[in-house]
Amino acid sequence: MAEAPRPSVVPPGMEANWYKPLTEDGLHRIHEASLTLLERTGIQVLPSECRDIFKAAGARVDESKDRVFIPRPMVEDGIAKAAKEVVLCGRDSRHDLHLTGRKVYMGTGGAAVNVLDLESGAVRQTVLADVARIGRLVDALDNIHFYLRACVAHDCSNELLDVNTAYAALTNTSKHVMVNAFTSKGAFECIDVAAMIAGSREALDARPIISFTSCWVVSPLRYAPETVETLTEIVRQNIPVAISSAPQAGATSPASLAGTLVQVNAEQLSGIVYTNLVRPAARVIMGFVPSVADLRTGNFTGGAAEFAMMHAASAQLGQFYGIPVYNSSAISDSKLPDIQAGYEKGITSLAAALAGSNYIHHSAGLLESMLTVAYEQYVIDDDINGSVMRAVRGIEVTDETLALDVIDQVCNGEGHFLGTEQSLALMNTEYYYPHTADRRRRGDWEETGSRDMREVARDTAREILAIHKPIPIPAAVDSAIRQRYNIILPPELAAIEDQ
Repeated sequence: MAEAPRPSVVPPGMEANWYKPLTEDGLHRIHEASLTLLERTGIQVLPSECRDIFKAAGARVDESKDRVFIPRPMVEDGIAKAAKEVVLCGRDSRHDLHLTGRKVYMGTGGAAVNVLDLESGAVRQTVLADVARIGRLVDALDNIHFYLRACVAHDCSNELLDVNTAYAALTNTSKHVMVNAFTSKGAFECIDVAAMIAGSREALDARPIISFTSCWVVSPLRYAPETVETLTEIVRQNIPVAISSAPQAGATSPASLAGTLVQVNAEQLSGIVYTNLVRPAARVIMGFVPSVADLRTGNFTGGAAEFAMMHAASAQLGQFYGIPVYNSSAISDSKLPDIQAGYEKGITSLAAALAGSNYIHHSAGLLESMLTVAYEQYVIDDDINGSVMRAVRGIEVTDETLALDVIDQVCNGEGHFLGTEQSLALMNTEYYYPHTADRRRRGDWEETGSRDMREVARDTAREILAIHKPIPIPAAVDSAIRQRYNIILPPELAAIEDQ
């Protein structure tokens, strides 16, 4: 797949405000209920530095129940201190993400344990090479705006996992990379590798090419001790972080969608309070990831309309506080890149994007309720994201686009709309053209093999992986990283100068 300039039709970072599942009254009631929940029910926090920080700031602590109760003024102070814009940078500045207001960016995510092998189509465990290869695929796909590691490297020990995942991602894309660290040590190692690639620790502070996601809450309303320790260190290091809480309606949160929104919002607000106690104006993104249980079975489901609505509502909550939002879409329950995957991804991605979510992860590649990824699915989802971003852009109404003169011209027998100067001028700016979906007539389609979208996408993925060259890192930097850390990814799977 030959590289081309980013299409002007669907640039990243466009603003949206088209879909609001919550009324203004509903939004305010969820906010008020969240504050009541934090004051009355509180958060479970075990004895720790985290609990000491809350207590020193004025939160009430019930040590017999290990609960921290956060008063309203403390929540309001946390919201006031919170960063209202978080900038996530790429190694190439063209890929910088300005998370603020209603700007929309869509990218990857997940911790899939399986992949549909690109050649055989069979399910196999994911390995570090998949982290690298998916990163290279993302680097070439215009409508996937960032790379949050999408799968688990089963060939890495726990001790090596964090740093190797960060290295594999950073050396295969010049887009922004978000990672997860399971320990404070792992976080420090990831930050160190990113600083070496950025040029220095100061350069990384100025242009953070790496960020973290931290699942510091175990729903309902309980802090995970080790994860909170890691989160605390990330915040102290001034590295951007998305604080992710993921209650499941009907399982780990109320079955009512409004109740789940109250709970996830309370969890998020508690995190905003805590991180801003650790470091005022911390570069923190609110991470709403509410999901749904199929109440007939109790199974997680990511492709539901209810999932879509809650993520759109989460965008409204973030906008209410003026704090950037990280949330999800496209977590299909389908096992294959099929019709079910297409409609579930389309519904959930469109809802989140049209609501103005800032950082929509999971938007590409995932299948089987986040258990599996597929290379061809990234190509298909890039196409879906392109159409979604076109909808985000909306319809521009100007004297020119109202086209009164053009209509008059054609109605008076002067040509056909398809041949007007306006049509020629707008064909590459008004319309998004899919690269994988097929719009040809049946005969033309049959003449070229009658291939379905999945087949075309697999060929595209193979081509990208064969010929696409991400911006390399200097060989001396790679050598220094490998001397300092046990990097198990072969050099040929990383983009390095002078190879």
